[in-house]
Amino acid sequence: MLLAVVFAAVELLPGDAASATSDRGEGAAGVARRRHLLGLDRPVAERFLDWITALPTGDLGTSARGTPVTGLLTAPFPNTLLLGGTAFVLTALLSLALGCWAAARPDGPVDRIVDLTSTAAFALPEFVVSIGLLLVFSLGTGWLPAATLTGADGSPTDASMLVMPVLALALPQTGWNTRVVRAALADQAATPHVEAAVLDGLPAHRVLLHHALPGALPAVATGLATSTGMLLGGAVVVETLFNYPGVGTVLAGAVADRDTPVIAGVVACAAAVITVVLFLADLVRARTLGARP
Repeated sequence: MLLAVVFAAVELLPGDAASATSDRGEGAAGVARRRHLLGLDRPVAERFLDWITALPTGDLGTSARGTPVTGLLTAPFPNTLLLGGTAFVLTALLSLALGCWAAARPDGPVDRIVDLTSTAAFALPEFVVSIGLLLVFSLGTGWLPAATLTGADGSPTDASMLVMPVLALALPQTGWNTRVVRAALADQAATPHVEAAVLDGLPAHRVLLHHALPGALPAVATGLATSTGMLLGGAVVVETLFNYPGVGTVLAGAVADRDTPVIAGVVACAAAVITVVLFLADLVRARTLGARP
């Protein structure tokens, strides 16, 4: 359904791939010939059916410029997965640490500060965070490079070039997931087994880590899983700002070219990753809830 919407949405954009990729000065006859070669004179439903039936074989079609889409995404998509995966891990670690820190002293100064900063972080779009990081760490201090340079294999030449893009993606989602962790731990604090642990005189950190946190894991896993789509979506903007060699650049060019197979291919790959993460989150939920007495 989503992929059908992508085909329909591109069809509604002004112009088409034939005119967008035509040579300067090319006449109407040449554009019409290119339109026929690309199959754009066929109904969009027919083109979508051909594309979707080839998808299970790994064939993502051919771009408007004659390049197989699978080959076009071979190099940049792993770079995007590296960027998004690193941001995901950082988000998980920071949100768990901050959420547990705030929950250790409910309604205290730390809890209020974490609540305020997490709300502010979540409210900031990725491009605003990116610009702020560029102003501070690149233009202001010169500690980190403003743009990403690529090697012969198409990957970043230095790990320092990943720092700001990863932070730009991770900070807003850390704000959201910190609130999820804090709320889940607050819910667990009211459960009978946690209250019994408190009454038994167990240390606060032991109650938090061994009694409250395991019960909060299903909600935490769901929150992190839903962040996957936000991380991949935000990567398009962040990659463009930092000249990062991911699918963001490919997707931006495909939209400009009205290149439906490339756009649909990017969406299909992203959807596959999100589906896998959601499946793993469901496994965590099932295992955790099934382990409860």
